[in-house]
Amino acid sequence: MVKVYSTPTCPYCHLAKQFLAENKIEFEDIDVSVNQQAAEEMIQKSQQMGVPVLDIDGTIVIGFDKAKIKQLLKI
Repeated sequence: MVKVYSTPTCPYCHLAKQFLAENKIEFEDIDVSVNQQAAEEMIQKSQQMGVPVLDIDGTIVIGFDKAKIKQLLKI
């Protein structure tokens, strides 16, 4: 399961979600700008407030790190 913690105004968030969609990877998009509980969960997992944060089967990826995302998803 892939979770993407993002905001509507973040360009790297859009790139990450576009990349996942292009590779037909299902993901849950969590808008931390309106969901305070999710924002706190994201900060607890990543130890920071920047977005995007991807949770790929429990492994945290901070930012749009395409190489790491590809490695974790085996694509």
